[in-house]
Amino acid sequence: MRKADLVARISEKTGISKTDVLATLETCFKEIKSSLTTGEPVYVRGFGSFIIKKRAAKIGRNIKKNIPVQIPEHVIPEFKPAKEFTLAVKQGKALKRA
Repeated sequence: MRKADLVARISEKTGISKTDVLATLETCFKEIKSSLTTGEPVYVRGFGSFIIKKRAAKIGRNIKKNIPVQIPEHVIPEFKPAKEFTLAVKQGKALKRA
């Protein structure tokens, strides 16, 4: 499902115009990004948590030149689904399409 499909479904179910739904969705995404950028996690009860995960420095390998490469410590965004969300996906027919 693409963002346009999501906007269309929400619009159909709520009766709100697609432009309003798109604006709301974009604002939601921007706020999540903004919070994570400042290091503040976002918790959505029943859905999951958007958190920042710290990756330690490590030695990688450039496979083309076969030389070791130092990868510095860095942070990445991570999504942890809520238990209810995980159970709903497990009980659904999500794997039928695959």
